[in-house]
Amino acid sequence: MPVNEYRVALAGAAVGKKDRQWFPRWVMRYRDGVGRAQGNLPVTTELVEAFLKSLVLTKTPAWQRLQAVRAIESYRDLVLKTNKPSLEYYRRELSRRAEAERADRPDTRSERQIVGVIDPSEPAIIQRVRRELRLHRKALRTEQAYVGWIQRFIRHCGSEDLERFGEGEIKEFLTDQAVQGNVAVSTQNQAMSALLFLYQKVLGRELGFLDAVRVDKPPRLPVVLSRREVTMVMSELAGPKQLMGQLLYGAGLRHLECRRLRVKDVGLDEGTIIVRDGKGEKDRITVLPDRCRDGLVDQIERTRRLHQRDLEAGLGTVYLPYALERKYPKASREFGWQWVFPSRQMSRDPRGGQQRRHHISEEFFGNTFKRAVEATGIAKNAVPHSLRHSFATHMLEDGADIRTVQELLGHKDVKTTMIYLHVMNKPGLAVRSPMDTL
Repeated sequence: MPVNEYRVALAGAAVGKKDRQWFPRWVMRYRDGVGRAQGNLPVTTELVEAFLKSLVLTKTPAWQRLQAVRAIESYRDLVLKTNKPSLEYYRRELSRRAEAERADRPDTRSERQIVGVIDPSEPAIIQRVRRELRLHRKALRTEQAYVGWIQRFIRHCGSEDLERFGEGEIKEFLTDQAVQGNVAVSTQNQAMSALLFLYQKVLGRELGFLDAVRVDKPPRLPVVLSRREVTMVMSELAGPKQLMGQLLYGAGLRHLECRRLRVKDVGLDEGTIIVRDGKGEKDRITVLPDRCRDGLVDQIERTRRLHQRDLEAGLGTVYLPYALERKYPKASREFGWQWVFPSRQMSRDPRGGQQRRHHISEEFFGNTFKRAVEATGIAKNAVPHSLRHSFATHMLEDGADIRTVQELLGHKDVKTTMIYLHVMNKPGLAVRSPMDTL
């Protein structure tokens, strides 16, 4: 059946979890409307329009009709292998109607209904933490992590009145995480940072020495792929995903840094990439591999066409950091600020509620990379970050100065970079096993 073929094709497509769940159902409803039980489903503007009219008769809201159109488009692309007919007109019109319906709904006018806006039903201390985090321009991921730890601390203390507690309770909580929770070193450090922020920045209290039991786990060597293994993995990737893999390995980017890359920060003529707000909110410059240049030109051109369609639909804004959107109201629509790897679908800004096109999700490349490693038969526990490890190791093997590698990676301390000296394989420095002399 064509729907089963579509399900298989959809499993490897870059769509969200909800789309993967609902798209086949919409295609089945479209199939029932068309009346085609066997063979591929025809997709024509006449059939799609008739199907949408039938949904209007059943009082299906505009956002669901928009999802139906997107499902039919994906079926057209994945099964029929064509981009015709264009259903852009229906998408644009239904997007506008969905926004109008959402604005007319009384519950969505309330700030409480906008995802990410501070909920007045939350404990007062949590609301204060969120305001202070945003005042300090902390990332949304940091806010979510800190709030999560403070909520755990509230449960540990059994009270929301955290001003009553101090060093003793914090020490007990962190020790419990180390002993009972068996957490990683970085996890315990994150919990301590969250509680220090709470007491020092929100409650205005200076804490004494926290002599908590520290997580006693030896540092692990990074997982590094050999050059042959990198080549094998790259051969399993294609299109934008292969380009992302090449940037992670060729420029030493973190996975999130690659996803957050903006058009204006790609220096095609200079051969550089500017990483903005990397780890520790630091900027740095790294190398743009020559082999990525043509792929980036093509990807940026695809982004340009997508951005132009968004502008024509009355959309096209992108998230700007800090207060730049208020300072430069038109900048969010400028092409240079757009993501190099934009998402295929619009989403609602988690703090302001605006309808925007965000960058691709973590799963877009992460899941594909995992399948690529499995397909090559590589037994290492490699993740996308392993490509960054491989970049540093291979640079050092090729004789690069460790300070240069430190700057390219954006490490604060050279000791962090020196760990790659333990995993590099330089024949001139290698020792010979006595087994080989027998």
